[in-house]
Amino acid sequence: MEFDPVLTWDRLAESWDAAMGTEGNDYFTVIELPALERMVQPKPGDRALDLATGNGLVAHWLAQKGASVLATDGSPAMIVHAQARQAMRFKGIEVESLVAYGVLDVTNPLHFEELISSDRGGPFDIITMNMAIMDVSTLEHLANALPRLLKNGGGRFVATLLHPLFTCGVTRSVEYSDNPKSGREEAVYTLKMSKYLHVPPSKGVATQSQPHSQLYFHRPIHELFSPFFRAGLILDALEEPNFDEAYTKANDLKLGSLRQFTQFPKLLAFRLKRA
Repeated sequence: MEFDPVLTWDRLAESWDAAMGTEGNDYFTVIELPALERMVQPKPGDRALDLATGNGLVAHWLAQKGASVLATDGSPAMIVHAQARQAMRFKGIEVESLVAYGVLDVTNPLHFEELISSDRGGPFDIITMNMAIMDVSTLEHLANALPRLLKNGGGRFVATLLHPLFTCGVTRSVEYSDNPKSGREEAVYTLKMSKYLHVPPSKGVATQSQPHSQLYFHRPIHELFSPFFRAGLILDALEEPNFDEAYTKANDLKLGSLRQFTQFPKLLAFRLKRA
C-alpha cells in the first residue's frame, strides 16, 4: 500500500486545523489534556519537544505553562497552521518567544540525527506526541532517539493515541432492551472484534469533515511498547481515558457516537523515562 505521509497530512492540514480550532475539540479538552496534565506536569524553565504538533495545541499549552518549546511536525503545512494559531492562543501573553518551529518526520532517522546534532537538540525535560502514534508507520526511529534526546533524571516522554480497540476494525452496535429493574427501554453499546493481533494498515478518518482519508497503523499493546523497551526506556505511567456517562448525558450526541461507548476507553496515554 503506497503511502506518502507528508503529502497526506499536507492535504489534510487545513481541514484538521479547522476541526481543532483554537481551543481543540472535545477529545482534546475533555480527555487528552487532563491526561497530559497528570503525566507531563510542565513547569517554568522546562525544555520541551512536541512531536506531530498538528496545529500546535500541545506545544502552545506547554509554552503557556512556562516551558521553552520546539514544535515539530512531518508536514510543513501543519507547521504553518500551528504558527498561525499561536497568537490566537496566547492572546497577548508574553510567551511567544518560547516557541520555535521545525519540520521533523518521526519515521525518518536522518531528521532525528539532524536535531540531535543541532543546538536545538536537547536534552529535553519533556517530549510529547499527542494523538499521532497510530498515524505513523514505524516507531523504531523515535524509540531509538528518545534516550539521546531526554534529560537524564526527570526527562519524560508522554504520548496519547487512539486506543488499539479502535484501530483493529471493530464493528460498533447500538441495541435497545428493556431494563428489568426499571422497566424502561435503554440503549446498550457493544463492540464486535474479529481480529486484534495481526491487522494490516487501514484507511480511516480522524474527523468526518476531513476531505481525504488517512492510514491507521494498528499495534496490539505488546507491539506498541516493544520498540521503546528495546531502546532501554521504562514505562512508569499508563492510563485509558474516556468520556463518562455524565458527559454523554449532558451533551446532544449523534446516535452511535464513539463518545457514548463509555465502557471502552478511547485513548491510551503513557509516560516513558530513561532507565
